Amino acid sequence: MTRSSYILAIDQGTTSTRAILFDDRGMPVPAATAQVEHRQILPRAGWVEHDPLEIWQNVRAAMAQVASSVDLEPAAVTAIGITNQRETVVVWDRETGDPVYNAIVWQDTRTSGICARLSEAHPDGDDRFRAATGLPLSTYFAGPKIRWILEHLDERGERGTERAEAGELLAGTIDSWLVWNLTGGRRGGDDGEAALHVTDVTNASRTLLMDLRSLEWGDELCREVGVPRAMLPRIVPSSGVLGHVTTRRMFGGTPIAGILGDQQAAMFGQTCFEPGEAKNTYGTGAFLLLNTGTTPQFSENGLLTTVCYQLGDADPVYALEGSVAVAGSLVQWLRDNLGVISTADETEDLATSLEDNGDCYLVPAFSGLLAPRWRPDARGVMVGLTRFHTRAHLARAALEATAFQSREMAAAMVADAGESADSLRVDGGMVVNDFLMQFQADILGVDVIRPEVTETTALGAAFAAGLAVGQWDSPDRLRELWREDCRWTPQMPEEERQRLIRRWDDAVERTLGWADVEG
Repeated sequence: MTRSSYILAIDQGTTSTRAILFDDRGMPVPAATAQVEHRQILPRAGWVEHDPLEIWQNVRAAMAQVASSVDLEPAAVTAIGITNQRETVVVWDRETGDPVYNAIVWQDTRTSGICARLSEAHPDGDDRFRAATGLPLSTYFAGPKIRWILEHLDERGERGTERAEAGELLAGTIDSWLVWNLTGGRRGGDDGEAALHVTDVTNASRTLLMDLRSLEWGDELCREVGVPRAMLPRIVPSSGVLGHVTTRRMFGGTPIAGILGDQQAAMFGQTCFEPGEAKNTYGTGAFLLLNTGTTPQFSENGLLTTVCYQLGDADPVYALEGSVAVAGSLVQWLRDNLGVISTADETEDLATSLEDNGDCYLVPAFSGLLAPRWRPDARGVMVGLTRFHTRAHLARAALEATAFQSREMAAAMVADAGESADSLRVDGGMVVNDFLMQFQADILGVDVIRPEVTETTALGAAFAAGLAVGQWDSPDRLRELWREDCRWTPQMPEEERQRLIRRWDDAVERTLGWADVEG
């Protein structure tokens, strides 16, 4: 039976839930990793939902698999850290603990009407909340999703808004849902206290409801977006002991000591603690974050201002963020919707079988374009097709699309920050694709660096929790644990790089306005 100390990270993502045990060196424990997929519910075009009860069941299943995979003393796991898909919201009944509707996922666009009404009712339009929240009005964010659920309940005669104002309904992003259930749910804790209804500053900063400077829910923001403050969780730092798991088995009594939204968790796991440091995560979407220090910096080039993390009572650290909705999910689309590939690994072999892209470009604006263009009217296109093209060209175009979109975000950051980084740290499921990483370095013109531990989202949650309980004594110690695994250096001539960027821009222009044509 081992006597070492470990941190358990729960990584609740868009397509699956993972539980990973990390040792005191920040390394995943062999065999102590579990992953459980959940359903993607697609009721109609543009709508994406998850079953909150299925997610909670999967979290418990993943935790149980980790617990059974290694022989642990009860006190060996010193804390639990949670990271989650951001902007995805759950509304549930406080008394029964049952969700009143499926979770509405961050990719969902059903709130376009709500966002349009909010925009048209104010002279600043889509920027009416940007000064307070750092965010534009968009279907991407959580607040309008909560309002949609309440209006949906009202239309069905279920008094959604009235019950929310009375505190009978609770709302939160996935982290809130998990912590509430881990700390007892409707039954509360063993000591008779109510379950915790909390969210951390990073998740709260993605709602359009939190003031960036005060780190509190804004009364006027809540009123204008249409979300009763009584249903919202208490906002807490990203690192700090919140409470304890209440179950008598399976990590019962273990402190919950860290919460970070998934992209901020990846930033933390990459130890980007200094202003000017950046990382890009290639997951379902792609997310590029730049540390801007303890003062929020507002973008003039289509980026988001967000909270990066907060350690205990320390000042919060902010970031500029670029968000791309479709990255790894584009490869999944090729596999599941089109049948072009059987596994994601095939894309690399297909891409490298070609000398070039054959002037073929795939722009995956399936739900519009996010940063830095913010065009909800865009829809996906494949341009340049001739009878010459094969499935290899589609696979290569899909990989290149992720790199092109990431370059757009990086260019916006250079325009805002006034200088470019000499390298980019990368993580996420797609970074095992060497073709994509080399093309990313080529199209960016800077080195791309992959760390030894690529599960940086889960690692960031573990780091935050470990700091709170003294597993590690400082962020400087975490920096010592970070290790480089592989580096890609640009090899493409500048003339070719600029030509490809121009052609990509031409392809993107052909996506714009399509949703309006469809009405």
